[in-house]
Amino acid sequence: MGLSTTLQETLEEALQDVKSSAADPTTETERIAFWEAAARRLQWEQPWHTAHTFTPPQRLSGPEIPEPEAEYSIPAIEWFAGGTLNVAVNCVDRHVAAGRGDKVALHFEGEPGDRRTVTYADLQREVSRAANALLNLGIGKGDRVVIYLPVIVETIVITLACARIGAVHSLVFGGFSAEALKFRVEDAGAKLLVTTDGQFRRGAAVPVKDNADAAVSGANAVEHVLVVRRTGCDIAWTEGRDLWWHETVDTASNIHEPEAFDAETPLFIMYTSGTTGRPKGLVHTMGGYLTQASWSYEFLFANPDERAREADVHWCTADLAWVTAHTYEIYGPLSNGVTQVIFEGTPNTPHPGRHFEIIERYKVTSYYTAPTLVRSLMGWFPDGVPDTWDLSSIRLLGTVGEAVNPEAWRWMRGQLGRGEVPVIDTWWQSETGATILSPRPTDTGFKPGCASRALPGVSTRIVDDAGNPVPPHTQGFIVVDKTGPAMARTVWGDPQRYLASYWRQYARQGWFLAGDGAKYDDDGDTWILGRTDDVLNVSGHRLSTIEIESALVSHPWVTEAGVCPVADPKTGHAIAAFVVLSSAAPAAGTEAGTKAGTKAGTKPDSDFTQRVTAELRAHVARQIGPIAKPAAVVVVPDVPKTRSGKIMRRLLTQLFEGTPLGDTTSLQNEPCIADIADVCEARRRGVSQ
Repeated sequence: MGLSTTLQETLEEALQDVKSSAADPTTETERIAFWEAAARRLQWEQPWHTAHTFTPPQRLSGPEIPEPEAEYSIPAIEWFAGGTLNVAVNCVDRHVAAGRGDKVALHFEGEPGDRRTVTYADLQREVSRAANALLNLGIGKGDRVVIYLPVIVETIVITLACARIGAVHSLVFGGFSAEALKFRVEDAGAKLLVTTDGQFRRGAAVPVKDNADAAVSGANAVEHVLVVRRTGCDIAWTEGRDLWWHETVDTASNIHEPEAFDAETPLFIMYTSGTTGRPKGLVHTMGGYLTQASWSYEFLFANPDERAREADVHWCTADLAWVTAHTYEIYGPLSNGVTQVIFEGTPNTPHPGRHFEIIERYKVTSYYTAPTLVRSLMGWFPDGVPDTWDLSSIRLLGTVGEAVNPEAWRWMRGQLGRGEVPVIDTWWQSETGATILSPRPTDTGFKPGCASRALPGVSTRIVDDAGNPVPPHTQGFIVVDKTGPAMARTVWGDPQRYLASYWRQYARQGWFLAGDGAKYDDDGDTWILGRTDDVLNVSGHRLSTIEIESALVSHPWVTEAGVCPVADPKTGHAIAAFVVLSSAAPAAGTEAGTKAGTKAGTKPDSDFTQRVTAELRAHVARQIGPIAKPAAVVVVPDVPKTRSGKIMRRLLTQLFEGTPLGDTTSLQNEPCIADIADVCEARRRGVSQ
């Protein structure tokens, strides 16, 4: 590309940083050179002519318009302009061409116990068949394909097939309702929906096709519904529209010539959980996203000793529809030619040690999961994990979704990591596309629950409303002031929402507003404190829900905790704590205590409630201070969580106060809402009597 000698030397130095993870780029020139070096790890058909351009929001209003009402332009982000590549080739074909076709790509384990091993050569054939089948159905570059599948091999195959032909995929969690699926199908303007007859969930075959049928029953662009036969459930069938996978994909040619696409071609639409308003469809593009996904996977999860990487077996436990799985279960690992595990089922089916069985069977080396699962494991194994399973293959642990509670961090490292392996607590979002903050796997000192510092090539700040830096131990807003190539480019069909949601507040500085609260410690390390809309203001004191939840979970009686603000005429906000009790908690005298009044009409056991409340209030006061004591402690069987494991605290507020609920379609455990509603209703009746 006609690089100058100086820039070429800078690139070579940056490439050494990529390989050794020893240094961070400091100047903007070094940062861009760093990402160019990272991009060169991939196979490009055509090199780029311009590495990066960023046009921050520009003020459009005249000086007479005050700042809150001023209009701004939409920010424009571009990486590797002029470069072309094929994402699927980088994830599959190039490994086969390098003579690694026999390398295992996927160890699949179904919930019923069925297993399948897929090599990179197998995957190349399967993806090629699916690509040809898509083309035969009239799907081409730019067409949207919604994928409503569980964690099975076909999900990865069809995802890569879309990338191979330039179609834009949008994965939807297989547990979502017909309503949630319908919105995504219609918003994306999908031409094809891919689903199953059913899926295995908690030991049962659950019908899925009915939800798919309901989702495409209205006005939409769907021409075909492609159905994977997974459970053998009886399903309704629409001739001409519905097609079986085994008749359409498995019979297609396994030879496909891939096409290279411009780096800024849309790769996928990732819908946010919709905690406020309707879900946002974030658009990620091919070249920049794959560059950061691939590099950050290697940086965080690959064995630091390159000679030992052939033994790496990675397991990211996320559902494939979540952005974590896109980056660290599909594109990141596969672009690095790694062997990984994918598991269809729930972690306690048929028993709570299922994950440990899988780790032992496949000799998993890196285990990346959500704090909510760690807390569940703590509850299932209150006396620690027995030595029934051999977990000695684990050399790295990671968490993602929400900041991990220090108690859960210590339990995870002690029980799964022998008290010695690195634990990376990663912070990032659907919007950023890849990890932004994390301890280094090569660090020697870890702070449980601390996101540490920014990865090379990106940077963050913690600021106040006006953009001023905050001192240590002061909660502020975390912003990304230097974004990476994987940053979402827009909101599908609504660029103004992209501006308003993420860029408008700090438009003058050109910073991305993450929406999380954070603080620095005395060392300058970053601690994530949860969503800013979850911040509690009690008598003028700003308190973090994460901190209070962590204090509660550190008590041996508590497995899980969700803290929310509730209205209080004296203090502004009062704190309500919803807790899931462990087996170490005292037994209640009645069913109302054990189930916390989950049956409508059951009066709570007042003695039990008072004892739990008094104990946990005192514990929080000791851990944080009297100001953080919950005004109410509500014992529940579960707390509502999104598929990424984030607690939906606004729902807890609405349930506690008995007000209408907002959107619940993004929950992974929606049935718990009725149980919590019964508990809260019984509590209100008990309080009023």
